[in-house]
Amino acid sequence: MSGPDFDTGFALRAPAGAPGLDPGRLYDALVLGAGPAGISAAIYLVRKGLATGVVAQSLGGQVAWTAGIENYLGYRLIDGAALVERFREQVAEFPPDLGLGLEVSGVERRGDRFLVRAGGAEYGARTVVVATGKRPRLLGVPGEQRLLGRGVATCATCDAPLYRGKPVGVVGGGNSGLEAALDLAKIASRVIVFQDLDRLTADAVLERRARALPQIELRLGSAVTEILGEERVRAVRVRPRAGGAPSELAVEGVFVEIGLTPNSGPVRGLAPMNARGEIAVDCVCRTAVPGLFAAGDVTNVPYKQIVVAAGEGAKAALSAADYLLRHDGGG
Repeated sequence: MSGPDFDTGFALRAPAGAPGLDPGRLYDALVLGAGPAGISAAIYLVRKGLATGVVAQSLGGQVAWTAGIENYLGYRLIDGAALVERFREQVAEFPPDLGLGLEVSGVERRGDRFLVRAGGAEYGARTVVVATGKRPRLLGVPGEQRLLGRGVATCATCDAPLYRGKPVGVVGGGNSGLEAALDLAKIASRVIVFQDLDRLTADAVLERRARALPQIELRLGSAVTEILGEERVRAVRVRPRAGGAPSELAVEGVFVEIGLTPNSGPVRGLAPMNARGEIAVDCVCRTAVPGLFAAGDVTNVPYKQIVVAAGEGAKAALSAADYLLRHDGGG
């Protein structure tokens, strides 16, 4: 794979020339998150001449850990790390104050301003754009938490090389599950895909590719109920959906690919959300709280795609700029 290695250093490397966050500064806008939505919002805000800060755990979000991207404008095919490198280069041209490796613990509205708590510090802003994305959802079965990082994983792109020549399982028959299976099939000796439904929910093109590879085994109507092992994963316990006795299948890795959960916790209680925990926004990315905007996968906007998130980030930034202009000139 081309592009930077998938490691913490890559995800935390700031663009050249980007200053750090200043707790003593009142920002015109603080962007929470540095995935496609957050990066797009930050670039638009800086180009508007607004004092802009970005608070994020890493640069690129989910994109940084994506193996191949075939539907982003301007690229026939590009891996996630290489696309994030292009994002980084563009941010360097319009650098906001940037704080990477920081987890946002809370956002408060104080009068006409916001207070963002992250990394043990507090940052003030007149507007906030929440672009914190989503995180992998886990199964919640026995053995999963205990064996996280010891055979249980949520990123096939990151961890596939650890399973060369070994049998692995993938839980989930949607797009992310089959993409993980196809990635793992290049390395693992056997890839078993467990889907609790009696059909796959992935795109037809992915299903055709998976069915064409002899090392991929599709187990439909099969629910993983336990992950077994002491120091490392050694097997999974599987229950047939139609009933019958559970069985054990030997695997040395389990990749959980059953969807994502919104990272909306920092604004819970401040901004209205839907039943899935996604922040409710209107067509220009405004929340019900004046001065608070949201963009990308953390919102209720449908179609969670990189290009959609980038566009929504631009919309949120332009809405924030308009809000500042209407209130007191944005100065």
